[in-house]
Amino acid sequence: MGKNGQSEVKELAYTPTVGAAAGVEVMELADLYERSRRHGNDPYVPLRPAFHQLIGARSRPLRMWVDFVEHELRPGSWLWIRPGQVQRFGPDLVAADGVVVLFQPGFLPSATVSAAHMDPPYEQRPTTPDSAAAEGLRRALDHLSYEYGAMASLPLQAHTEVLRALLSVLVVRFAQARGPAPRPTPASETFRRFHSAVERDHAVTRRVEDYAAALGYSSRTLTRATLAATGRTAKQYIDDRVLLEAKRLLWHSGLAAKEVADRLGFTDASDFTKFFRLRTGVTPGAFREDPSPRHQNGHHTPT
Repeated sequence: MGKNGQSEVKELAYTPTVGAAAGVEVMELADLYERSRRHGNDPYVPLRPAFHQLIGARSRPLRMWVDFVEHELRPGSWLWIRPGQVQRFGPDLVAADGVVVLFQPGFLPSATVSAAHMDPPYEQRPTTPDSAAAEGLRRALDHLSYEYGAMASLPLQAHTEVLRALLSVLVVRFAQARGPAPRPTPASETFRRFHSAVERDHAVTRRVEDYAAALGYSSRTLTRATLAATGRTAKQYIDDRVLLEAKRLLWHSGLAAKEVADRLGFTDASDFTKFFRLRTGVTPGAFREDPSPRHQNGHHTPT
């Protein structure tokens, strides 16, 4: 446990069902609760899965938190949680009526990734499709669920390819339900590379100039691309990512503020405190005591 009784984040790797195609799994939400209990896990602790999750609610709402933001999935709504995000289910998971589709990064073909606009920035909110889009999603999910349950009817390699194709249909349908995809531009490719570099190196440097030099762009080019993609400057985007990780560590670990500062590359704890307070209005210690929505001033960049 972390300080004040909060739970440590549990890193959750993808473990395929024995004999099933490695890469995708379709499961009822109620079964997710039962499976966690059978394996001796607490289904309500914060988790950082290393895989994608598409969660759909049916007849009852479902509450959950993703990186300090509370979401309510109303009947008919869906939420896409990305690898690396910290999630926590609410107490209604035990009575949940819905489905979760898990899949590994890299399982889908590049054409699907493009068609489903899976590249950053990620839109992190529940989506409630209109009736036509909901019907397309339902049919795609039904076919995927059927083939997932019929794993003995095809050779494993063929079964895997069928699931890959049907999952592609589902995620493209989901993307269309959210609205038209942004058209790819040179600026969006620049931002995609910048996003990847920030994910990798945000604890190493917070200087836009360092990222620009490493990627072969000017600082101005990175800022233009980031503004176009997110409405934030390149410097703000880096700081948002550092702030999100700081909040994760402060709330979900037993690390002291100085240790968090060290882990995030600050030269001393006072610099970290100034950085954190400027962007949230509270000190790291105050946030650790109460990470309530009034302390969520930072524009988080999901990962």
